Amino acid sequence: MTGNYMAYIGSYSYTGKAKGITVYDVDVEAGTFIYRCEVEVDNSSYVQASNNGKILYSIADEGVVSFRILENGSLSRINSANIKGMRGCHLSTDTDNKYIFVSGYHDGKMTVLKLNKDGSVGRITDGVFHKGLGSVAERNFRPHVSCVVPTPDNKYVCAVDNGIDQIKMYKLNTQRDRLKLVDILRCERESGPREIVFSESGKYAYVIYELMNKVDVFSYRDTGNGPEFEKLQSISTTSANVDQAHDAASGMCLSPDHHYLFTSTAGDNTVAMFHIDPETGCLEKKFALPISGEYPKDIAMFPDGKHIAVANHESNTITTFTVDYEKNVLVQKGRPMKVETPNCILITKKGVH
Repeated sequence: MTGNYMAYIGSYSYTGKAKGITVYDVDVEAGTFIYRCEVEVDNSSYVQASNNGKILYSIADEGVVSFRILENGSLSRINSANIKGMRGCHLSTDTDNKYIFVSGYHDGKMTVLKLNKDGSVGRITDGVFHKGLGSVAERNFRPHVSCVVPTPDNKYVCAVDNGIDQIKMYKLNTQRDRLKLVDILRCERESGPREIVFSESGKYAYVIYELMNKVDVFSYRDTGNGPEFEKLQSISTTSANVDQAHDAASGMCLSPDHHYLFTSTAGDNTVAMFHIDPETGCLEKKFALPISGEYPKDIAMFPDGKHIAVANHESNTITTFTVDYEKNVLVQKGRPMKVETPNCILITKKGVH
């Protein structure tokens, strides 16, 4: 798999030390990145590839920027689109690559835009401002939409609100391109839900909580009248005997075979690994180990499932590790790579054309 994959790191550019997206070739076998170039984007706080792997989308000050992923992995800018709101923090597309969903942490807004056939970003079709009050002053006293993703069956859109401790579920009317609120999953107060991912089967959902440093496991199904989530388990993301008041669970990803879930926690500055029970979807923690960096804001698995990359936002580094599943340890691969204020990591196959 060496030479077939790329890594794209989104960074803040307001310091003047980063251009926006740093591009790397990925040595899958060695578990390392090889620097190629930087691409200018104003404050790329999140990047996401289309489901067909041909297009890269990035958050930017102006809204969303689209790039064509060339056969050699380089990026060719297509266009940008304004979201008529404050800069977003997260992106996702539906399974058919017809829509892109933008999460607005700063203004509590989720925005839906049409995607054109060439992958460029089209017009805004809908935008919803969340309403409500949280309970932690400064931290989550008002809406902060931190993650918006469609359910695996593409029937609903889940909007995770870090500020008001809710996950709002919407039905997207594809005839009118409009959202309709159909249900609300109310999380524990002062938990700070940050992100949701679904199992490969689509039967289970995993929600990471920034303020409580834990992951909840839910079963998911479509009843025909709406989505149904049932909580099955809560489990800590941190190492033992830590001061959780100063920690913040931040990143989450699944292994390529969906047998393991990984999380990162700032403050504790660790990555945790959980084995997923294939029958129940529940988690068994195998370790929570240090990652030689500060504020591991995002994590990504290599496509072979044998290595993991960590974006250390405060120490301005990327660290990579071999995952030893038998001994339940992480083995660091070389020295940390310097990257200014890394926000997110995307490892994806080179452009498929």
